Amino acid sequence: MKRIFLIFGILLSINVFAQETPLGSSELPELNIRKQKAEIFTIVEKAAEFPKGIDSFKHLIIKNFKERKVTGQGVETCELIFVVERDGSMTDIQAKGSNESFNEEAIRALSKIRYKWAPAEINGYKVRSRYKVPLTLRFD
Repeated sequence: MKRIFLIFGILLSINVFAQETPLGSSELPELNIRKQKAEIFTIVEKAAEFPKGIDSFKHLIIKNFKERKVTGQGVETCELIFVVERDGSMTDIQAKGSNESFNEEAIRALSKIRYKWAPAEINGYKVRSRYKVPLTLRFD
């Protein structure tokens, strides 16, 4: 009877330890794909693209932008930063610049755009990516 328990214990321990998979570079592809869904990439194989081109995108920002809501002097700059999601929508819109009214209006103008982007890709999979657009406004 002791031999049976010993053999059973050895077989059970072999089974338990044989199914353990080390994580790291040998992760299952499914795990990597799940990680890519949540991660925001700045370096990709194929960059996100606006369907009508970047010039058309900038013209839409200009069209939605209301200069009279911005106060300032001289030349003001702002950098719009947003995430292009896997479905092509824009999220996490931020504006960085010294003029707060310019930043708020830039965010509002960008939020009005309803066209979806072609998302970025890595290894043929659609991924979230960060995109930056610089803006400059001159006051006369």
